[in-house]
Amino acid sequence: MAMTTYHDVPADLLINELSVRLVDVESIKPPEWSTLVKTGTHRERPPSQDNWWHIRSAAVLRKVGKLGPIGANHMAQHFGGPKDRGVKPNRAVAGSRNISRTVMQQLTSAGLIQSKMNLSGSVNHGKVLTSAGQALLDSVANDVLEAAIERHPGLSNY
Repeated sequence: MAMTTYHDVPADLLINELSVRLVDVESIKPPEWSTLVKTGTHRERPPSQDNWWHIRSAAVLRKVGKLGPIGANHMAQHFGGPKDRGVKPNRAVAGSRNISRTVMQQLTSAGLIQSKMNLSGSVNHGKVLTSAGQALLDSVANDVLEAAIERHPGLSNY
């Protein structure tokens, strides 16, 4: 049977288990300011979960794998939402670019993602998974496969 990849399992199961594993990675630590900040201008309050930084790191790692090469600005747009403008219609706004950038820097220092350069090597086109990042995502996907099959029996084909 072929090994399960992170493409084959539901995102919520993968991200929850991956966030638990990222707690053990030394370079992925929430900054001091992470308890005070909102995750975007569309939010009214800071996150209520204690481990939200590791959950966001896991979600960013998965998105880099799915959408890479991707930069911090584009990543912030994926974590945005509708901004309440009072009586005016809502508008879409990006999430915090500082959070996206800091998480991507921490994942890079952990060796899970790396810069993707063009042929001349001078322009950064975003981040892509390293082989270690790919292995971690696939390992977590393999571990959550049982729970995924329990929830969605059709996944047993993978």
